[in-house]
Amino acid sequence: MRIEDTVRTELLRGVVEALPEQEFEKKLLKGKPLKIKAGFDPTAPDLHLGHTVLLNKLRQFQLYGHEVIFLVGDFTAMIGDPTGKDITRKPLSQEQVLENAKTYQEQVFKILDPEKTTVAFNSQWLGPMTAADLIRLSATHTVARMLERDDFDKRYTSGQPIAIHEFIYPLLVGYDSVVLKADIEVGGADQKFNLLMGRELQKHYGDEPQVIMMTPLIEGLDGVKKMSKSLGNYVGINEPAEMMFGKLMSVSDELMWRYIDVLSFKTTAEILQLRKNVEEGLNPRDVKIHFAKEIVTRFHDSQQAELVHQAFVERFQNKVLPDDIETQTVIYDPTSSIAQLLKQLDLTKSTSESIRLINQGAVKIDGEKLEDPSLILPPDLTYIIQVGKRRLAKLHLETRK
Repeated sequence: MRIEDTVRTELLRGVVEALPEQEFEKKLLKGKPLKIKAGFDPTAPDLHLGHTVLLNKLRQFQLYGHEVIFLVGDFTAMIGDPTGKDITRKPLSQEQVLENAKTYQEQVFKILDPEKTTVAFNSQWLGPMTAADLIRLSATHTVARMLERDDFDKRYTSGQPIAIHEFIYPLLVGYDSVVLKADIEVGGADQKFNLLMGRELQKHYGDEPQVIMMTPLIEGLDGVKKMSKSLGNYVGINEPAEMMFGKLMSVSDELMWRYIDVLSFKTTAEILQLRKNVEEGLNPRDVKIHFAKEIVTRFHDSQQAELVHQAFVERFQNKVLPDDIETQTVIYDPTSSIAQLLKQLDLTKSTSESIRLINQGAVKIDGEKLEDPSLILPPDLTYIIQVGKRRLAKLHLETRK
């Protein structure tokens, strides 16, 4: 395999679609650094592993010598991305956006190389736009073209309101590509309309159009729904190392490979070798352990990764459980905190009592005092939960199917 083929294979790994793929190959063969743009509207302060799929792809481009432009949509975030919304989204204040943007930058450089990343804010060019500038930009597209977008079409057909500023959003994010002269724009699979808008506007302004590359929206820990904080099926990149490791160890073997494909920094050849090793008898659990340690190392450090691995082994593989406690299988909502779960199990009379007892140090999980009432226990594992001196339960937690 030629070097060019290897680079192409790695950059396309895990990608849902690259359009047009032939142009992508031509750009790679130019033999010069390309401008790789990715836009982030800082609408929430914390990132989870689902967000990092795109960041990982940007890091790959950096490794091959290309220029990454991390675009903070501080202006467009105040409008709000209408993608996937069945109601008009409330705009954020400038203060909220700037605070979230600051947090974003602190988190993304756990993945991206800051020395090889250009951070830009689209308020730099969108803020000074005049009404005349905006009218000229709006004249490049028709309402009919905007209604080709699925979420707009569904809302229009069902009689749900669409505010005019929502039509403006894709035009502005597309115009970002014109200003930045992007060669390639990377975005989530749900952003296809916005990404294509950038390509069309570049053509309109006489520039070479960007290639768009769409990364997948990965499933959460339940393996069904998209990873989301609101669903509680996420792994936050700022979570404690032990929680991060435990959550990743809880995923199914099938989902493990899905995560490895888009989240691991291993090469395609290394991943294929791992799959072969499993086919030849290697326990998938061992692959999962190595993957979980890789992720913990990335967002914490290698020492913590080793410590939480050893703690996990002692807790789940070497512990001796009391023989007289019968294991109960509990179907629970994966968004439930431990305080809510204790109430569900009748180990406490109310969630408030759960919180009070946890704060008093009266609740233990596998012999260790619990300190955080908001803790969410990873599913598909067995726990011994003790409340006070007399209430004890051995539970195997399963999520609702």
